[in-house]
Amino acid sequence: MSMIRDLRAAVRTSSQRKDGGAYDSTRDAGASSAVVDCAVYRDGVRLPSADGLTPRAAIRQARRDGGFAWIGLHEPTEAEFAGVAAEFGLHPLAVEDAVHAHQRPKLERYDDTLFAVFKTIHYVEHDELTATSEVVETGEVMCFTGRDFFITVRHGGQGSLRALRHRLQDDPELLTKGPSAVLHAIADHVVDGYVAVADALQDDVDEVETEVFSPGRRGGVSRGVDSARIYQLKREVLEFKRAVSPLMRPMQLLSERPMRLVDPDIQKYFRDVADHLARVQEQVVGFDELLNSILQANLAQASVAQNEDMRKITSWAAIIAVPTMVCGVYGMNFDHMPELHWRYGYPVIMGITVVLCLGIHRTLKRNGWL
Repeated sequence: MSMIRDLRAAVRTSSQRKDGGAYDSTRDAGASSAVVDCAVYRDGVRLPSADGLTPRAAIRQARRDGGFAWIGLHEPTEAEFAGVAAEFGLHPLAVEDAVHAHQRPKLERYDDTLFAVFKTIHYVEHDELTATSEVVETGEVMCFTGRDFFITVRHGGQGSLRALRHRLQDDPELLTKGPSAVLHAIADHVVDGYVAVADALQDDVDEVETEVFSPGRRGGVSRGVDSARIYQLKREVLEFKRAVSPLMRPMQLLSERPMRLVDPDIQKYFRDVADHLARVQEQVVGFDELLNSILQANLAQASVAQNEDMRKITSWAAIIAVPTMVCGVYGMNFDHMPELHWRYGYPVIMGITVVLCLGIHRTLKRNGWL
């Protein structure tokens, strides 16, 4: 709560500054360590500027000469982001989400600012799927879209936007649409990443499915496959699902509902992003259901294998019971027992024992117990 009060105070300071109040330059200096890139774009072209352009200087230049400022930050602290929040008049609740991260994908409107949260997904390459394999790695990108500014706050080691910025700079016609064009480009970039991860996950799921249902099994259980591996893959798919499913509603809003901060021409492009996202969601739901079936099948195979082992153990115990019984009887110390003094008594008893054992073995094998 104290942070929210500080942020609200920062927003009030921003309002006072717009009315002619003084600006604390130390805030810009504090934010510089978190700023990855800061530039002003006019008519779709990045304006030349001296190195170390601050967010304050960028927005002032954009408001004076036209265009918009694009500021990119990476994991800013509360102190580093306070100056930016005050300068651009960002809502304290959105700022709190941007600083602390671990947010659910969403789209919210605060006054004249759109706040969007995207989960970035990166596929972790691995030679073999194990019970501890990390299959997907997540990050976050928070986007503040205003009339003359666009701010990105990135969390996590993956999901760099540098290449995306360069691609946009090579397409001035698209950048002339303003900050909403950047919002679309980031949404498209994130969803394209989902498509690539879904294709890679498809290979992992297919591999596990093939091994579970492979004809070359040992003891009724697939070689090299255990429930822990399948469960780990299911957990990674669930992590992927948490990034994809909540984003469906924001994409529908951006593609269907008119918004002042979204150019109508750009809104058409959001429909394509929404379509791709819907396809990925269907894949992820399919992965989850398929892994449930694979896990149940693997557990059933393990149960069948245990039953087969118990049947074999029981069968051999029944066979061994015959000579055990005979030896137990003739191991007694009674004086009057049949065949004790008969010349052929020993071979006859041994022959009868062998015949009984062979008969039991044949019967059990015919019934599938051995």
